[in-house]
Amino acid sequence: MIYSLTYRMSGSARDAEDLAQETFIRAYRHLDSYRGQAKFSSWLYRIALNLCLRWKKAERRRGLADHEWAVFGNVPDFPDQRSERVHLAMAQLTPKQRAAIVLTFYDGLTHAEAGALLGCPEKTLSGRLIAARRRLAELLTPGGTPA
Repeated sequence: MIYSLTYRMSGSARDAEDLAQETFIRAYRHLDSYRGQAKFSSWLYRIALNLCLRWKKAERRRGLADHEWAVFGNVPDFPDQRSERVHLAMAQLTPKQRAAIVLTFYDGLTHAEAGALLGCPEKTLSGRLIAARRRLAELLTPGGTPA
């Protein structure tokens, strides 16, 4: 569950492994801060999501391309060209839009659950999803170029 989130947020198997590992390290170090008000998996998911969002900001600041995975040509979850285009298009979304898509579409959370994990109201999450879907539609229509 954590690796799936970090992979979809980072787009890189290597970075996803690092982010997933860092999630568990942080969870272990801050285990005393878990209050039991939510499921443990939700708490762990939130740690992973925050790490991914911070990583994305740092990645952007350094000016590195968000398409590192494409260089390696090894994307186990996206074997065909159509899925590869979707993954490239996902990389074009803002981190918050991508998180909204990953949590609701790939991980099957409700808007309320995803909003709670992202720390935003359900309406805000819905707005992010609308914007993300609109952007994905632009990028995935014939002639749209996710790059």
